[in-house]
Amino acid sequence: MVSVAFFVDFIAVGFFFYSYGIFFKAIAAEFGDSRLGVSIGITVTQVVGAILAPFIGRALDRYPLKRVIMTGAVSMGVGFLMLGFIETPLQFYLVLGVFIGFGAGSMGGLSTAKLVSNWFVMKRGMALGLASTGISASGVVMPAISAWLIGTYGWREGFMTYGIITMVIVVPLVYRLVVSGPEEIGLLPDGETEVAKLPPSKPPLRTRDFIGAANFWLLVVTIGLLFCTQSATLVHMVPRVTDMGIDLVQASFIASASAAMGLVGKLVYGVLVDRWDVRHALWMGIAFQVAGQLFMLFVPGYAGFLVGAMLFGFGMGGMVPMQGAIVGIVFGRASFGRVLGAMRPPMAAIQVIGVPFAGWMYDVTGSYQPAFVTFLGFYLLAALVVLGLKVPRRHLAP
Repeated sequence: MVSVAFFVDFIAVGFFFYSYGIFFKAIAAEFGDSRLGVSIGITVTQVVGAILAPFIGRALDRYPLKRVIMTGAVSMGVGFLMLGFIETPLQFYLVLGVFIGFGAGSMGGLSTAKLVSNWFVMKRGMALGLASTGISASGVVMPAISAWLIGTYGWREGFMTYGIITMVIVVPLVYRLVVSGPEEIGLLPDGETEVAKLPPSKPPLRTRDFIGAANFWLLVVTIGLLFCTQSATLVHMVPRVTDMGIDLVQASFIASASAAMGLVGKLVYGVLVDRWDVRHALWMGIAFQVAGQLFMLFVPGYAGFLVGAMLFGFGMGGMVPMQGAIVGIVFGRASFGRVLGAMRPPMAAIQVIGVPFAGWMYDVTGSYQPAFVTFLGFYLLAALVVLGLKVPRRHLAP
Protein backbone atom coordinates (compact mmCIF):
# COMPACT_ATOMS: atom_id res chain seq x y z
CA MET A 1 0.00 0.00 0.00
CA VAL A 2 2.98 2.32 0.48
CA SER A 3 3.78 1.95 -3.23
CA VAL A 4 0.16 2.66 -4.19
CA ALA A 5 0.10 5.74 -1.94
CA PHE A 6 3.41 6.87 -3.50
CA PHE A 7 1.94 6.70 -6.99
CA VAL A 8 -1.37 8.36 -6.07
CA ASP A 9 0.46 11.23 -4.33
CA PHE A 10 2.71 11.56 -7.38
CA ILE A 11 -0.36 12.32 -9.48
CA ALA A 12 -2.70 14.03 -7.01
CA VAL A 13 -0.20 16.53 -5.64
CA GLY A 14 2.71 16.55 -8.04
CA PHE A 15 0.82 16.87 -11.32
CA PHE A 16 -0.88 20.05 -10.17
CA PHE A 17 0.93 21.63 -7.25
CA TYR A 18 4.53 21.14 -8.37
CA SER A 19 3.66 21.98 -11.97
CA TYR A 20 1.61 25.08 -11.17
CA GLY A 21 4.65 27.33 -10.83
CA ILE A 22 5.85 26.22 -14.27
CA PHE A 23 2.47 27.05 -15.83
CA PHE A 24 2.26 30.29 -13.80
CA LYS A 25 3.52 32.90 -16.26
CA ALA A 26 1.86 31.28 -19.28
CA ILE A 27 -1.52 31.39 -17.54
CA ALA A 28 -0.89 34.95 -16.36
CA ALA A 29 -0.11 36.05 -19.91
CA GLU A 30 -3.38 34.48 -21.08
CA PHE A 31 -5.53 36.21 -18.48
CA GLY A 32 -4.21 39.74 -17.95
CA ASP A 33 -0.68 39.21 -16.60
CA SER A 34 -1.71 39.54 -12.94
CA ARG A 35 0.26 37.31 -10.57
CA LEU A 36 -2.39 37.78 -7.91
CA GLY A 37 -5.00 36.49 -10.36
CA VAL A 38 -3.06 33.30 -11.07
CA SER A 39 -2.24 32.92 -7.37
CA ILE A 40 -5.95 32.97 -6.58
CA GLY A 41 -6.33 29.87 -8.74
CA ILE A 42 -4.38 27.62 -6.42
CA THR A 43 -6.01 29.31 -3.43
CA VAL A 44 -9.41 28.28 -4.80
CA THR A 45 -8.33 24.63 -4.86
CA GLN A 46 -7.03 24.89 -1.28
CA VAL A 47 -10.22 26.53 0.00
CA VAL A 48 -12.48 23.96 -1.67
CA GLY A 49 -10.30 21.12 -0.39
CA ALA A 50 -10.44 22.56 3.12
CA ILE A 51 -14.22 22.99 3.09
CA LEU A 52 -14.72 19.42 1.91
CA ALA A 53 -12.00 17.89 4.12
CA PRO A 54 -14.22 17.10 7.14
CA PHE A 55 -16.71 15.31 4.88
CA ILE A 56 -13.92 13.47 3.06
CA GLY A 57 -12.38 12.52 6.41
CA ARG A 58 -15.65 11.02 7.62
CA ALA A 59 -16.05 9.17 4.32
CA LEU A 60 -12.55 7.72 4.69
CA ASP A 61 -13.41 6.36 8.14
CA ARG A 62 -16.76 4.93 6.96
CA TYR A 63 -16.39 3.73 3.36
CA PRO A 64 -13.85 1.70 1.38
CA LEU A 65 -10.86 3.88 0.55
CA LYS A 66 -10.87 2.60 -3.02
CA ARG A 67 -14.25 4.25 -3.64
CA VAL A 68 -13.16 7.63 -2.26
CA ILE A 69 -9.81 7.69 -4.07
CA MET A 70 -11.32 6.62 -7.40
CA THR A 71 -13.95 9.36 -7.18
CA GLY A 72 -11.20 11.92 -6.64
CA ALA A 73 -9.09 10.56 -9.48
CA VAL A 74 -11.96 10.78 -11.97
CA SER A 75 -12.75 14.33 -10.84
CA MET A 76 -9.13 15.40 -11.17
CA GLY A 77 -8.73 13.81 -14.60
CA VAL A 78 -11.86 15.56 -15.89
CA GLY A 79 -10.61 18.84 -14.42
CA PHE A 80 -7.27 18.62 -16.20
CA LEU A 81 -9.03 17.92 -19.50
CA MET A 82 -11.38 20.87 -19.01
CA LEU A 83 -8.47 23.25 -18.36
CA GLY A 84 -7.57 22.75 -22.00
CA PHE A 85 -10.80 24.46 -23.09
CA ILE A 86 -11.34 27.33 -20.66
CA GLU A 87 -11.56 30.85 -22.09
CA THR A 88 -12.11 33.16 -19.10
CA PRO A 89 -10.65 33.56 -15.58
CA LEU A 90 -14.06 32.64 -14.12
CA GLN A 91 -14.06 29.33 -15.99
CA PHE A 92 -10.48 28.76 -14.79
CA TYR A 93 -11.47 29.24 -11.15
CA LEU A 94 -14.61 27.11 -11.49
CA VAL A 95 -12.71 24.16 -12.95
CA LEU A 96 -10.02 24.44 -10.30
CA GLY A 97 -12.57 24.60 -7.51
CA VAL A 98 -15.19 22.11 -8.62
CA PHE A 99 -12.97 19.45 -10.19
CA ILE A 100 -9.32 19.89 -9.17
CA GLY A 101 -10.01 21.02 -5.59
CA PHE A 102 -12.44 18.18 -4.93
CA GLY A 103 -10.34 15.65 -6.82
CA ALA A 104 -7.07 16.45 -5.06
CA GLY A 105 -8.80 16.43 -1.67
CA SER A 106 -10.42 13.05 -2.26
CA MET A 107 -7.54 11.40 -4.05
CA GLY A 108 -4.38 12.48 -2.25
CA GLY A 109 -3.21 13.82 1.07
CA LEU A 110 -5.98 12.73 3.44
CA SER A 111 -6.73 9.52 1.56
CA THR A 112 -3.18 8.28 1.13
CA ALA A 113 -2.29 9.18 4.72
CA LYS A 114 -5.34 7.24 5.92
CA LEU A 115 -4.42 4.28 3.70
CA VAL A 116 -0.87 4.07 5.03
CA SER A 117 -1.94 4.66 8.64
CA ASN A 118 -4.37 1.75 8.40
CA TRP A 119 -1.54 -0.56 7.38
CA PHE A 120 1.12 0.64 9.83
CA VAL A 121 1.24 1.45 13.55
CA MET A 122 4.74 0.83 14.92
CA LYS A 123 6.48 2.06 11.76
CA ARG A 124 3.86 4.60 10.73
CA GLY A 125 6.27 7.55 10.49
CA MET A 126 8.65 5.70 8.20
CA ALA A 127 5.79 4.36 6.06
CA LEU A 128 4.22 7.82 5.72
CA GLY A 129 7.62 9.22 4.84
CA LEU A 130 8.16 6.65 2.11
CA ALA A 131 4.65 7.09 0.70
CA SER A 132 4.86 10.88 0.66
CA THR A 133 8.08 10.75 -1.36
CA GLY A 134 5.71 10.34 -4.30
CA ILE A 135 4.96 14.06 -3.93
CA SER A 136 8.64 14.97 -4.04
CA ALA A 137 9.41 12.48 -6.80
CA SER A 138 6.78 14.20 -8.90
CA GLY A 139 8.40 17.51 -8.03
CA VAL A 140 11.71 16.19 -9.35
CA VAL A 141 10.26 14.99 -12.64
CA MET A 142 7.26 17.19 -13.44
CA PRO A 143 8.80 20.71 -13.61
CA ALA A 144 11.04 19.76 -16.53
CA ILE A 145 8.25 17.83 -18.26
CA SER A 146 5.84 20.73 -17.75
CA ALA A 147 8.38 23.23 -19.09
CA TRP A 148 8.88 21.04 -22.17
CA LEU A 149 5.13 20.61 -22.75
CA ILE A 150 4.51 24.36 -22.48
CA GLY A 151 7.42 25.21 -24.76
CA THR A 152 6.54 22.56 -27.33
CA TYR A 153 2.74 22.50 -27.32
CA GLY A 154 1.29 25.07 -24.91
CA TRP A 155 -0.06 25.18 -21.37
CA ARG A 156 -3.53 23.94 -22.35
CA GLU A 157 -2.16 20.84 -24.03
CA GLY A 158 0.05 20.22 -20.99
CA PHE A 159 -2.92 20.05 -18.64
CA MET A 160 -4.87 17.88 -21.07
CA THR A 161 -1.96 15.43 -21.19
CA TYR A 162 -2.13 15.13 -17.41
CA GLY A 163 -5.86 14.52 -17.63
CA ILE A 164 -5.44 11.64 -20.05
CA ILE A 165 -2.75 10.03 -17.87
CA THR A 166 -4.94 10.32 -14.78
CA MET A 167 -7.98 8.73 -16.46
CA VAL A 168 -6.15 5.99 -18.36
CA ILE A 169 -3.55 4.93 -15.78
CA VAL A 170 -4.44 6.13 -12.29
CA VAL A 171 -8.13 5.19 -12.13
CA PRO A 172 -7.60 1.54 -13.18
CA LEU A 173 -4.60 1.21 -10.85
CA VAL A 174 -6.59 2.45 -7.84
CA TYR A 175 -9.46 0.10 -8.71
CA ARG A 176 -7.18 -2.93 -8.84
CA LEU A 177 -4.75 -2.30 -5.97
CA VAL A 178 -6.23 -0.23 -3.13
CA VAL A 179 -7.20 -2.26 -0.04
CA SER A 180 -8.50 -0.20 2.88
CA GLY A 181 -6.73 -2.14 5.63
CA PRO A 182 -4.82 -5.36 6.32
CA GLU A 183 -7.79 -6.86 8.19
CA GLU A 184 -9.70 -7.04 4.87
CA ILE A 185 -7.30 -9.72 3.64
CA GLY A 186 -6.62 -11.46 6.94
CA LEU A 187 -3.49 -9.56 7.95
CA LEU A 188 -2.49 -7.18 10.76
CA PRO A 189 -0.74 -3.77 10.69
CA ASP A 190 3.07 -3.73 10.31
CA GLY A 191 3.02 -7.33 9.09
CA GLU A 192 2.50 -8.65 12.62
CA THR A 193 0.94 -12.06 13.20
CA GLU A 194 -0.31 -11.46 16.75
CA VAL A 195 -2.45 -8.60 17.99
CA ALA A 196 -0.58 -8.72 21.30
CA LYS A 197 2.59 -7.45 19.60
CA LEU A 198 0.90 -4.20 18.60
CA PRO A 199 0.38 -1.26 20.97
CA PRO A 200 -3.21 -0.90 22.24
CA SER A 201 -5.44 0.82 19.68
CA LYS A 202 -7.51 3.85 20.61
CA PRO A 203 -11.29 3.59 20.09
CA PRO A 204 -12.89 5.93 17.52
CA LEU A 205 -13.27 9.45 18.86
CA ARG A 206 -16.26 11.72 18.58
CA THR A 207 -15.68 15.17 17.16
CA ARG A 208 -16.09 16.84 20.53
CA ASP A 209 -13.47 14.48 21.98
CA PHE A 210 -10.68 15.95 19.88
CA ILE A 211 -11.89 19.37 18.72
CA GLY A 212 -11.26 20.88 22.14
CA ALA A 213 -7.84 19.29 22.64
CA ALA A 214 -4.92 21.70 22.88
CA ASN A 215 -2.78 19.46 20.64
CA PHE A 216 -5.40 19.70 17.89
CA TRP A 217 -5.21 23.49 17.72
CA LEU A 218 -1.47 23.76 18.28
CA LEU A 219 -0.93 21.38 15.37
CA VAL A 220 -3.40 23.35 13.24
CA VAL A 221 -1.48 26.59 13.81
CA THR A 222 1.97 25.04 13.37
CA ILE A 223 1.24 23.13 10.18
CA GLY A 224 -0.97 25.93 8.83
CA LEU A 225 1.85 28.48 9.14
CA LEU A 226 4.39 26.12 7.60
CA PHE A 227 2.12 25.11 4.71
CA CYS A 228 1.38 28.81 4.15
CA THR A 229 5.04 29.67 3.59
CA GLN A 230 5.79 26.43 1.75
CA SER A 231 2.94 26.90 -0.73
CA ALA A 232 4.00 30.45 -1.51
CA THR A 233 7.62 29.43 -1.90
CA LEU A 234 6.91 26.54 -4.26
CA VAL A 235 4.33 28.30 -6.44
CA HIS A 236 6.41 31.47 -6.84
CA MET A 237 9.82 29.78 -6.99
CA VAL A 238 10.04 29.46 -10.76
CA PRO A 239 8.62 32.95 -11.47
CA ARG A 240 11.23 34.37 -9.06
CA VAL A 241 14.02 32.62 -10.96
CA THR A 242 12.75 33.59 -14.42
CA ASP A 243 12.52 37.20 -13.17
CA MET A 244 16.32 36.97 -12.84
CA GLY A 245 16.53 36.41 -16.59
CA ILE A 246 16.88 32.63 -16.39
CA ASP A 247 14.97 30.62 -19.01
CA LEU A 248 12.06 28.39 -17.99
CA VAL A 249 13.91 25.09 -18.42
CA GLN A 250 16.82 26.18 -16.20
CA ALA A 251 14.39 27.61 -13.68
CA SER A 252 12.50 24.31 -13.60
CA PHE A 253 15.73 22.60 -12.58
CA ILE A 254 15.75 24.61 -9.35
CA ALA A 255 12.22 23.43 -8.58
CA SER A 256 13.30 19.85 -9.29
CA ALA A 257 16.37 20.18 -7.05
CA SER A 258 14.19 21.49 -4.22
CA ALA A 259 11.81 18.56 -4.64
CA ALA A 260 14.71 16.08 -4.74
CA MET A 261 15.89 17.34 -1.37
CA GLY A 262 12.28 17.14 -0.18
CA LEU A 263 12.33 13.47 -1.07
CA VAL A 264 15.45 12.96 1.04
CA GLY A 265 13.82 14.96 3.83
CA LYS A 266 10.71 12.78 3.84
CA LEU A 267 12.81 9.67 4.31
CA VAL A 268 14.96 11.22 7.04
CA TYR A 269 12.09 12.75 8.98
CA GLY A 270 9.93 9.68 8.51
CA VAL A 271 12.53 7.66 10.43
CA LEU A 272 13.13 10.43 12.99
CA VAL A 273 9.50 10.72 14.10
CA ASP A 274 9.47 7.00 14.93
CA ARG A 275 12.58 7.37 17.11
CA TRP A 276 12.81 10.99 18.26
CA ASP A 277 10.77 13.64 20.05
CA VAL A 278 8.66 14.95 17.17
CA ARG A 279 9.04 18.54 18.41
CA HIS A 280 12.78 18.31 17.77
CA ALA A 281 12.09 17.04 14.26
CA LEU A 282 9.72 19.94 13.63
CA TRP A 283 12.29 22.49 14.82
CA MET A 284 14.91 20.87 12.63
CA GLY A 285 12.62 21.16 9.60
CA ILE A 286 11.87 24.80 10.38
CA ALA A 287 15.59 25.61 10.76
CA PHE A 288 16.42 24.16 7.34
CA GLN A 289 13.55 26.06 5.73
CA VAL A 290 14.64 29.35 7.29
CA ALA A 291 18.21 28.79 6.10
CA GLY A 292 16.92 28.14 2.60
CA GLN A 293 14.74 31.26 2.62
CA LEU A 294 17.72 33.39 3.71
CA PHE A 295 19.82 32.08 0.83
CA MET A 296 17.05 32.70 -1.71
CA LEU A 297 16.48 36.21 -0.35
CA PHE A 298 19.96 37.51 0.19
CA VAL A 299 22.53 35.46 -1.77
CA PRO A 300 22.57 36.82 -5.33
CA GLY A 301 22.64 34.75 -8.50
CA TYR A 302 21.43 31.40 -9.74
CA ALA A 303 23.82 29.33 -7.59
CA GLY A 304 22.77 31.04 -4.35
CA PHE A 305 19.10 30.55 -5.15
CA LEU A 306 19.73 26.88 -5.99
CA VAL A 307 21.44 26.24 -2.64
CA GLY A 308 18.58 28.00 -0.85
CA ALA A 309 15.95 25.99 -2.70
CA MET A 310 17.68 22.74 -1.77
CA LEU A 311 17.96 23.66 1.93
CA PHE A 312 14.31 24.72 1.91
CA GLY A 313 13.29 21.50 0.16
CA PHE A 314 15.00 19.31 2.74
CA GLY A 315 13.29 21.13 5.59
CA MET A 316 9.92 21.08 3.86
CA GLY A 317 10.08 17.36 3.11
CA GLY A 318 9.40 16.25 6.64
CA MET A 319 6.19 18.18 7.23
CA VAL A 320 3.73 15.73 5.64
CA PRO A 321 4.96 12.55 7.40
CA MET A 322 5.32 14.42 10.70
CA GLN A 323 1.76 15.73 10.57
CA GLY A 324 0.38 12.26 9.86
CA ALA A 325 2.57 10.62 12.50
CA ILE A 326 1.50 13.06 15.22
CA VAL A 327 -2.19 12.62 14.41
CA GLY A 328 -1.80 8.85 14.47
CA ILE A 329 0.07 8.83 17.78
CA VAL A 330 -2.22 11.26 19.60
CA PHE A 331 -5.65 10.37 18.20
CA GLY A 332 -5.33 6.78 16.90
CA ARG A 333 -5.82 5.25 13.47
CA ALA A 334 -9.55 4.60 13.96
CA SER A 335 -10.12 8.38 14.04
CA PHE A 336 -7.31 9.35 11.68
CA GLY A 337 -9.43 10.45 8.73
CA ARG A 338 -11.91 12.39 10.86
CA VAL A 339 -9.23 14.24 12.84
CA LEU A 340 -7.11 15.09 9.80
CA GLY A 341 -10.22 16.18 7.91
CA ALA A 342 -11.34 18.41 10.79
CA MET A 343 -7.93 20.05 10.84
CA ARG A 344 -8.04 21.10 7.21
CA PRO A 345 -10.53 24.03 7.35
CA PRO A 346 -8.80 25.97 10.16
CA MET A 347 -5.40 25.11 8.72
CA ALA A 348 -6.52 26.38 5.32
CA ALA A 349 -7.59 29.70 6.84
CA ILE A 350 -3.88 30.23 7.54
CA GLN A 351 -2.43 28.36 4.58
CA VAL A 352 -4.34 30.15 1.83
CA ILE A 353 -2.86 33.52 2.77
CA GLY A 354 0.59 32.72 1.44
CA VAL A 355 0.32 32.30 -2.33
CA PRO A 356 -1.99 35.27 -3.07
CA PHE A 357 -0.13 37.51 -0.58
CA ALA A 358 3.14 36.92 -2.42
CA GLY A 359 1.46 37.52 -5.80
CA TRP A 360 -0.20 40.71 -4.55
CA MET A 361 3.05 42.05 -3.10
CA TYR A 362 4.76 41.49 -6.44
CA ASP A 363 1.98 43.25 -8.35
CA VAL A 364 2.14 46.22 -5.95
CA THR A 365 5.90 46.55 -5.38
CA GLY A 366 7.45 44.74 -8.34
CA SER A 367 9.36 42.49 -5.90
CA TYR A 368 8.80 39.32 -3.90
CA GLN A 369 11.19 40.51 -1.16
CA PRO A 370 8.60 42.05 1.23
CA ALA A 371 6.43 38.91 1.16
CA PHE A 372 9.23 36.48 1.92
CA VAL A 373 10.71 38.64 4.65
CA THR A 374 7.23 38.54 6.23
CA PHE A 375 7.23 34.75 5.96
CA LEU A 376 10.38 34.59 8.12
CA GLY A 377 8.20 35.89 10.96
CA PHE A 378 5.72 33.05 10.29
CA TYR A 379 8.53 30.53 10.83
CA LEU A 380 9.42 32.11 14.17
CA LEU A 381 5.80 31.95 15.30
CA ALA A 382 5.49 28.29 14.23
CA ALA A 383 8.64 27.39 16.16
CA LEU A 384 7.22 29.00 19.29
CA VAL A 385 3.87 27.19 18.96
CA VAL A 386 5.67 23.84 18.74
CA LEU A 387 6.78 24.39 22.36
CA GLY A 388 3.22 23.74 23.50
CA LEU A 389 2.73 20.40 21.72
CA LYS A 390 2.31 17.44 24.05
CA VAL A 391 3.03 14.25 22.13
CA PRO A 392 3.03 11.10 24.30
CA ARG A 393 5.93 8.72 24.06
CA ARG A 394 4.93 5.39 22.56
CA HIS A 395 6.45 2.06 21.61
CA LEU A 396 9.31 3.33 19.49
CA ALA A 397 11.00 1.23 16.86
CA PRO A 398 14.26 -0.26 18.19
